[in-house]
Amino acid sequence: MRTRVAASPLPRLEAHMLWRQVLGVPHSWLVAHDDEPLAPERVVAYEVLEARRVAGEPMAYILGRREFLGRDFRVTPEVLIPRPDTELLVEAGLRALAGRENPRVLDLGTGSGAVAVSIALARPDAQVTATDLSAAALEVAADNARTLGASLQFFHGNWYDSRLGSAQYDLIVSNPPYIHALDSHLGLGDLRFEPTMALTDGADGLSALRAIVDGAPSHLMPSGVVCVEHGWDQAGAVRDLMRHRGFADIASLRDLAGIERVTHGRLPF
Repeated sequence: MRTRVAASPLPRLEAHMLWRQVLGVPHSWLVAHDDEPLAPERVVAYEVLEARRVAGEPMAYILGRREFLGRDFRVTPEVLIPRPDTELLVEAGLRALAGRENPRVLDLGTGSGAVAVSIALARPDAQVTATDLSAAALEVAADNARTLGASLQFFHGNWYDSRLGSAQYDLIVSNPPYIHALDSHLGLGDLRFEPTMALTDGADGLSALRAIVDGAPSHLMPSGVVCVEHGWDQAGAVRDLMRHRGFADIASLRDLAGIERVTHGRLPF
């Protein structure tokens, strides 16, 4: 196996991850059995995965999982791959819930459910509702909730156009599609393989954010908070959207790279 890893066109770490996937063993086993011969069918299975990665397919889709806030979430090509930047959205949402008993939370465009499930696990007293326009994404999110032991409600619909009725929430969170339709990054790297509808609104990158902020006052309790993730250059525009809709205590939070990545605002009493 050592020879095969050395000869792989992939970085050593990625090759090891694929071997672990094929063999169903931990890293320690690979180290201890480095010279052990492998069955031909295992080698073929590895080569299939290796070819997918060489073609650029994200490791998360090949492995079928991605770590988020210390937990493994199932991911498929039907959902956006959870990223460390989005952990900031969860952290901001949980801070907004501090001191609120039995809060109601709405996650719009839940995708894999990483945000909604993480909040539900951190606040088991919360009633968390998650929506998505993609039925396939909702299946993935519901599976993650079951696997991780989180209690949530799932509704099929686009933003507020679902079976939400007149329910009001303490917190609305969302990581919507915010990449401009003409952004060249959509044709690069992992983004080539991720669902387009989860990446771009097909317009200026602000239409989904605008719909979420515009509709939030009708679905928030007094002093409720809306909290959204956005692009690296959109914080100012999102703050303006929130000011226009009458939100107070508006602030943008920076990610580990120093980029304003999440913006939140509070609905006045």
